[in-house]
Amino acid sequence: MGSNSNSMSTIFLSLALSLLILFPIALSDELTPPITNHRGRTLTGQLNIGILWYGPITNVQRKAILSFFRSLNINAGPQPQVSSWWKVVESYGGDRRIPVKVVNQVSDPNYSLGKVLIKDFIKMLLPKATAGRSNTVAVIIATKGVTVQDMCAGSCAQHGLIENQVYVAVGDPEEECPECAWPFLKSPSMPGPTVRPPSGDAGADAMVKLLAGGLAGVVTNPFGDGFYSTARGDVTVEASTKCTDTFAAVNGEKASQFVLPALWNPSTATCWTH
Repeated sequence: MGSNSNSMSTIFLSLALSLLILFPIALSDELTPPITNHRGRTLTGQLNIGILWYGPITNVQRKAILSFFRSLNINAGPQPQVSSWWKVVESYGGDRRIPVKVVNQVSDPNYSLGKVLIKDFIKMLLPKATAGRSNTVAVIIATKGVTVQDMCAGSCAQHGLIENQVYVAVGDPEEECPECAWPFLKSPSMPGPTVRPPSGDAGADAMVKLLAGGLAGVVTNPFGDGFYSTARGDVTVEASTKCTDTFAAVNGEKASQFVLPALWNPSTATCWTH
């Protein structure tokens, strides 16, 4: 049984890594100017996370997302690891370690603010996510059928600042925005093959991918004046969005696996994938 499991893991990683080869890193490197620090702050020290599960999140989705968080700071499984991916994020702050801890979780299974989360509604949910704790990143995770503002309109994941509260907001893009679920689902606007979602649930793995990108953005550019560049059309490009259509297949705790967005590595000026 263990041998079969290892074989399946090898097949999955091979497929995911072959996908990376199909999209050379030069694709994004040449299209946007270098990411630089605009004299703003990055998040450093322990990163406390408060999660609000909006809508009836499935057990598979919850398990995948919490496993991702736990994998950020541990040496788990063969390389490449989730923690190796996170070290690239940490390097934006001068290689200072950023431990991540989920300090609060709250559920809102009945869509208390409806199924369209505009920014005003996101603002109302932030105190619930953090339970009033200071120095906590609010993470809003919405289930299938919920529209998160700007999803499918240039941004698959939201992160930013609302009245001094840093936040990340993601939804399940399977139905409304399949291009945000690629490479797990086919999309007319995205070329190339798909890969098997490691959790077996395309929505769960897409949400982890989007959450990872938002988390990288919120650490490296929390207040809008940190590390970024500006592409054509005044589009903000950050650590996790510069390497367009490029992914990192990584290992986490308890033999878990994830496909995360490739990161722009400021030390090597290349896209980190493994």
